[in-house]
Parts: sequence; C-alpha cells; structure tokens
Amino acid sequence: MLEKAVSQTVKKSALQEMNRELRESLPRLQLKIKEQNRPVILVFEGWEASGKGSVIASVIKYLDPRFFKVFTVEAPDETEKRYPFMKRHWGMIPEKGKISVLDKSWYSELACAFLEGKITESEYDRRIISIRNFERQLSDDGYIIVKIFLQIDADEQKKRMKKLSDDKKTKWRVTESDRFQNRNYSKYYRTYDDLLSITDFPFARWNVIDAKKSTFTKYMVYTIINETVTNAMTSTKRSISRTSPFRLIDMPKLSETELDGKVISTERYPELLKKYQKKLSDIHNILYKKGIPLILCFEGWDAAGKGGAIKRISSALDPRGYEAVPISAPDRTELAHHYLWRFWNRIPKSGHIAIFDRTWYGRVMVEKIEGFTEKSRCDAAFNEINEFEYELTGSGAIVIKFWLHIDSDEQLKRFTDRQNTPEKQWKITEEDWRNRDKWDQYEQAVDEMIAKTSTAFAPWHIIEANSKLYARLKIINIIIKTVQDHIKT
Repeated sequence: MLEKAVSQTVKKSALQEMNRELRESLPRLQLKIKEQNRPVILVFEGWEASGKGSVIASVIKYLDPRFFKVFTVEAPDETEKRYPFMKRHWGMIPEKGKISVLDKSWYSELACAFLEGKITESEYDRRIISIRNFERQLSDDGYIIVKIFLQIDADEQKKRMKKLSDDKKTKWRVTESDRFQNRNYSKYYRTYDDLLSITDFPFARWNVIDAKKSTFTKYMVYTIINETVTNAMTSTKRSISRTSPFRLIDMPKLSETELDGKVISTERYPELLKKYQKKLSDIHNILYKKGIPLILCFEGWDAAGKGGAIKRISSALDPRGYEAVPISAPDRTELAHHYLWRFWNRIPKSGHIAIFDRTWYGRVMVEKIEGFTEKSRCDAAFNEINEFEYELTGSGAIVIKFWLHIDSDEQLKRFTDRQNTPEKQWKITEEDWRNRDKWDQYEQAVDEMIAKTSTAFAPWHIIEANSKLYARLKIINIIIKTVQDHIKT
C-alpha cells in the first residue's frame, strides 16, 4: 500500500497556482457540508516528522473555526485504558454539518500498541474488526471519512528529525518514541503497510501521499479532501449492511411466554431478597477486583417494573462503583450524532457497573413504530447493535439484557392504580396510553428485536413480570449466575 504513494509530477510553479485555487474552494466546501448537514472526519496519519501538523494547519486556516474541531490523538492515558479501544474515538466524531480533524487516530494507537508489544496478535486482529465496524457504521449514517497517510522514507525522516533537534525552539518536538520509530523504520513500515491494506475499505479509502515536497503534499491533500467530500455528497449510494455475522440464539416469542404461576409468596420474598442482595454485593466486589465492567440493560412494557427491579439491584451495590442511566428521547446534540454515540459515552470503565433504564434498543422499537427514523436505518440497527455489544464483550465487559414481560390486563391494572394514586400519578403519561393502543405493533417489534439480537455473547432474558416480587428475584439471580459463569471461564 505504501509503495503506491502518489508522487509529484507537476512543476512547482503550477502547483502553487493550483494550491491557491484549491484553498479558496475549502470555505465553499465547508458551507456545502453545513447546508447538507453531513458530518466529515479528516484522518491525518503518517510517519513522525512527515508534516501532519503543518498540513492540518494549512487546511483549517481557510475554514470557519465554529464548525470544526481538531483532535490530537496521543497514546491512551490510564483512565482511557479502562474502556474499550474505540470508546474515546467515538467521542471525537462530529455533529452533522461539522468537521472533525484528527492528528493521528485509532490507526496510530493500534499500530503502536502492537509494535510495542502491548497487545497480542489476536487482539490486533479484533481491533481491526472494531475499526471496520466503526467506520462502516458511520458511513452508513452519512458520515464522510477522508483518510490520508503522509509517506516519507527513513532517510528523509532522519534528516527532518535532526533539523528539528538542532533548533532550540523545536528540539522538544522530537521524542525518544520518534527516534525509536526511525531506528525501527522497516518494522513500522511492514505494519503500516499491512494495516493500510486491510483497512482500505470501499466506504473509507486510504490516500497515501509522497510527503517529501511540502507544496505537492498540500496540493494533494486539498485535492483529496475536495474530491472525496464532493463525490460523497453527490452520491446517493450507501453501503448499509443488514445481515448479522453473529450466531443467534433461538428465543420464544412473547406470546409463548407463560406468565401464570410465576409468583413468590410475600412471606418468603424478604428473606430471599436479602440473601440474593448479599450475593450481589459480593459479586460487585469481585467485579471490581478483577476489573470486569458489567452492563445491565432493562427494557420492557410500560409499568412492567423496571424501576423497582433497578432499585433492588442498586441498593445492594457500592454507590461508588455503579451508575444508573435513565434513557429518554435524544436531545438536539444527541440527534446530531450517530445514535450509538450517546451510549458509547455512558458505558462503564473496568470494574464498574452501568444500569440502563431503557437502552439503544429504542432504535428498533419506538423510533421504528413512531416513524422517528427511516426504516432502512432501523433495519441496519440490528446488526449495528450486535456489533456494539460484541465490541463491549470483546473488551471484557459482561452484558446482560432483560425484557420485563407482563400481559395487557396486568398493564391496565397498573396504569389504573397509578392514575388513582396521587403519589404515583407522575409515573403515568399520555404517551403511556398511546403506546398501549399500539400493543400489537410493539409486541411484533419486540419479537423481532429479541430474535435478531439475542447472541451467544449478549443473550436476552425474558422475565415473567406479572409478579413484581418474582421478577426482581429472578433478575438478581440471573445477574449472579451470569457473572459467576463468566468468572469461571
């Protein structure tokens, strides 16, 4: 891949004139990006001392600073290491109509971690899959990704480093890590060449530029940005993927779930709850010591008892080590990003627990049924969600998903009770009644959701919840058993 770097074939004088024209087109391009509400990610990779900083400066100089943000991507710090590989990079994606400019990216992080022996070859391969899924999900959602690699040879790199080191004003810019890269140029070359070849995706191509001559480098960068963004904005083609490569577990439909007889006596409940909560508290300590994150996902019918179940779980946990995350309709900022962005921002670090009261599954239920999101994007979400949960579990997290199931009569009884009890009236809304009128539609959507997203690494648990007491105990018991089984393996 690197040997295909585009080299200068035009005279310098002609390049300078073309550069002027291309520079002047950048503000117009940015305006089109804003008008079409398209998010753009400019990824600048390359060798140390290849000129990434000066190239980025020459690009953003002509852009409106209100609508772009530059990220300098260094090695992850100790806190960032406690999250999945892609978590911090999701935090760098732009809002619709804006641009993110990346000085290095997930590619440098991956290559350096591998070359420095910080990750195994199998983890390297897994992270490449994570990158592919990340870039494809963004592309499917309308993001335009421009990837540029600045190529220089070892001698040129050494010469530039010496020049920087000899100047008191710039010597600080050359680190021991930079010198290490130059001494091991061949090793880095093979890794970068392989990485770029594997990740030259149809939806996010690499552009390798011979960066020996500054004027030519800038000309190529301006040209690539203009052409890639313009072509993407005029194209109607999207590579939306709807098929899941993951093995799915056969699950019963909601109508096949037996609710009768799933009860626990009020006499036995307090004793069993206390016993289970003690075990859950012990489990939390083990998770923290082993650095295992736990993600609990609660979905279910309105008034099915999600809040009560979450309260019984959280009361058994160390409050310093968990967060309850209520999910409501997305706000303006959240709507301006890929829909998974807000969930990536709420996942727990190693050893901690996140309890989601409603989740990313709203994409394939309420958003689909109410028409808030176009059907093709809702259909694509099944696979995107599986990929998301695969990334979480592949990074060491345990994901446990619950659907709290009650029948229509029980829901009506609980709605009526809420409406007639002053201290509970805040729990019932007009939206709850509207959703109830669409019970059959929601049941069909839930059946499809469970069938298409119950994977071996993140299966669904349908909880018979006509009895709140029974449901709470079953949920806590599932959490205990799932964590114990995970630790044994």
